[in-house]
Amino acid sequence: MEFANKEYFFLLALLVPYLFWYFIYKKRGEPTLRMSDTKAYRYAPKSWRMRLMNLPVLLRCATFALAVIILARPQTHTSWGNKQVEGIDIMLAMDVSTSMLAEDLTPNRMEAAKEVAAEFIADRPNDNIGLTIFAGEAFTQCPMTTDHTSLLNMLQSVRTDIAARGLIQDGTAIGMGLANAVSRLKDSKAKSKVVILLTDGSNNMGDLSPMTSANIAKSLGIRVYTIGVGTNKVARYPMPVAGGVQYVNMPVEIDTKVLKDIAATTDGNFYRATNNQELKQIYKDIDKLEKSKMSVKKFSKLYEAYQPFAILAILTLLAEILLRTTVLRRIP
Repeated sequence: MEFANKEYFFLLALLVPYLFWYFIYKKRGEPTLRMSDTKAYRYAPKSWRMRLMNLPVLLRCATFALAVIILARPQTHTSWGNKQVEGIDIMLAMDVSTSMLAEDLTPNRMEAAKEVAAEFIADRPNDNIGLTIFAGEAFTQCPMTTDHTSLLNMLQSVRTDIAARGLIQDGTAIGMGLANAVSRLKDSKAKSKVVILLTDGSNNMGDLSPMTSANIAKSLGIRVYTIGVGTNKVARYPMPVAGGVQYVNMPVEIDTKVLKDIAATTDGNFYRATNNQELKQIYKDIDKLEKSKMSVKKFSKLYEAYQPFAILAILTLLAEILLRTTVLRRIP
């Protein structure tokens, strides 16, 4: 425990003159009775009231000392602690192109992917996990972190309309999405480094081909698990029209060969998810990945610790008042 305002402890010096005054000068001012001889009272036993006569003063001093401690603001120590836990480093690379609005998964591919990814993150509290999103371009939505609350908030804020609003180009840049995720893992010290890449299309944008990015991942010891999400034929897709939305059947064009090659090159696995249950099972299978030891540094925040002293000060003050006005009451 430490004190934020240690200078208040100088007030305790006031107790010295007070006690000196009480036991030396105040005693002299008390009423006395002259007697010719006190030998008869020499061996008279002292009553318990006489023994406790100075207790109210001591309680008053204790109350004052506790009040000084409260003014000094006792606080817990600020401390960092290192803890060894089991975990791996994971980057989620998620396709956010407009085709992810297709409703062959419930309610659509994007929301289904976010829901399952959120469950996956929640089940791995000790892992460093980050998020890359890509359409025609790629960027890091959240760098690797063990602060999964922040990560989940950023995951829930992901929308497929960023391409429609012109924030990034629409399309499917699988190579760029994978390269962005790999760049976040290249300096990782974990024994296991993993990218989970989810897409519903084929590479048609970007400066890097998917296999170039896969070879970079292999050279860095990064394993890539690829997921192709969507039905095998056509999917119901909401097409914006004047005054509303019109639903059309959109062909599903997942480049399964490239996704398989990426997984094979990096010693990962390729999965196909045609419905919500299959997608959940895929993440459960990936959840069985090996774990490696990593060090997590946790921070303990400061908090005020005056409450016990305040309670004790109130109790000593009440005890003094009670004793002074009842059993130890004195007649002037």
